[in-house]
Amino acid sequence: MTRYALTYEFDGTPFQGLQRQKHGPSVQQAMEEALFKVTGEQVTMHSSGRTDAGVHAIAMVSHVDIEKDLTPFRLMEAVNAHLRPNPIGVNHCEIVDDDWHSRFSCIGRRYLYRIVNRRAPLALAKNRVWQVAPELDVDAMHRAAQSLIGLHDFTTFRSTMCQAKDPVKTLDRLDVEQVDGLFGPEIHCRVAARSFLHHQVRSMVGCLRLVGQGTWREEQIAEALEARDRQALGLNAPPYGLYFVEAIYP
Repeated sequence: MTRYALTYEFDGTPFQGLQRQKHGPSVQQAMEEALFKVTGEQVTMHSSGRTDAGVHAIAMVSHVDIEKDLTPFRLMEAVNAHLRPNPIGVNHCEIVDDDWHSRFSCIGRRYLYRIVNRRAPLALAKNRVWQVAPELDVDAMHRAAQSLIGLHDFTTFRSTMCQAKDPVKTLDRLDVEQVDGLFGPEIHCRVAARSFLHHQVRSMVGCLRLVGQGTWREEQIAEALEARDRQALGLNAPPYGLYFVEAIYP
């Protein structure tokens, strides 16, 4: 039995999320079906993170255990061939130790949330970014975001469906900056932590948008955090602007 680590990107638009779902297609299902066609084995894929329906990934990391003797390159090429036409692409494959685990060995995760700040309708970037028409105050958003850095109870920014036992997490980074995007001015929210609660990133970004448009004072981000109450949440950002960027390992 050999353990392979796969790094891959995917467009989350046609999927109900990364993990297998009873009510629709998932990235895990597509990957496992492709792996079965390659190996003839019913494998279970374990992943470094979870994503909601519509969320994308630039470099998701998962692992599988396979009995068939395959080189990493051959496995990667064969899986990609059988993934078509699913919008998933494996770009790296390697053999790892038997005790290495894509989820439990991971010491950090990074996400990117993209906002396009323009009024004209999106044609090419639809379902890839969150379009916000009113001009946003990016500096105010960044200042407000800093109150979320560190060890906190993030109950306010946690989905009511979250299965985590503890709402206390340590947020390492939340930077908000404006960049020149291909489709107009983009606001990037870059987030890093060891782990996240369900909807945590989307909830934080949604409230920061309220600050950017002047609906919330900057201090209201900290006030919402201290409330430790989902009812204090102002807005949950849509999934399609969110990207899983990196899983970090020792």
